Amino acid sequence: MTFFNNDNAVLFPDITYSFYPVYAELYKIPYKKIPLDKDFCIVNNDYLIPNGGIIFPNPNAPTGIFKPLEQIEELCKFNMDKGVVIVDEAYIEFGGESAVSLLDKYANLLIVRTLSKSHSLAGLRVGYAIGSKELINGLDKIKNSINSYVCDRLAMVGAAAAIKDVQYCKEICSKVIKTREKTAIELSQMGFLVLPSAANFIFITREHTSAQKLYVFLRDNGILVRYFNTPTIDNFLRVTIGTDEEMQKFINIVKLYLEEN
Repeated sequence: MTFFNNDNAVLFPDITYSFYPVYAELYKIPYKKIPLDKDFCIVNNDYLIPNGGIIFPNPNAPTGIFKPLEQIEELCKFNMDKGVVIVDEAYIEFGGESAVSLLDKYANLLIVRTLSKSHSLAGLRVGYAIGSKELINGLDKIKNSINSYVCDRLAMVGAAAAIKDVQYCKEICSKVIKTREKTAIELSQMGFLVLPSAANFIFITREHTSAQKLYVFLRDNGILVRYFNTPTIDNFLRVTIGTDEEMQKFINIVKLYLEEN
């Protein structure tokens, strides 16, 4: 409602958050899905076309793949007189480099964050945006029209405290990263392809193994992962990283499935 209001299409990846096309259709905004490459990466050259704005998560979801800072800068530079570039950094603390350093150079860059992931405050539903004064003013003008029930005081106090507690956040993220890498190695040894992840989840597939059947088997054994019945990724599972004990249980049940199938 704030940024995407011209006749040119908003650009975003074809494999990303499912609510992007939902919101675009809700507000009658033209959009174009840009395919990822064979390695599930966002290809910059495909976005260097006339557009009404660009939006994508970094790292992307559900792939977990991180887009380097120099590539984000290229998009911002190309789009300086075309439209806003919105980068959703929901998972940035789990291994990526934030684009915050580019804000002083590019007034068309907006970064959005959430406290639901790395700060473990999913229940508070608190997020924030970082950008130029002009972009933030634009958001502020329409905020109360679509978000009439703003954050309550307890949520704001909790959010502020979480942001200030930098050391705790780093410790938790470090644990997640360590467990993520350990789990990825174990799955690779079992024949799984594990996409390189900079998020708090991994995206996995295995040749000749049905992701859908494995998903059901895991669910029946008390473990919930994400299965996407979508072309291109319909044989992948997205697995959120839990504690070492939880991930070991996950590994054991996957092994059991492979033994039985």
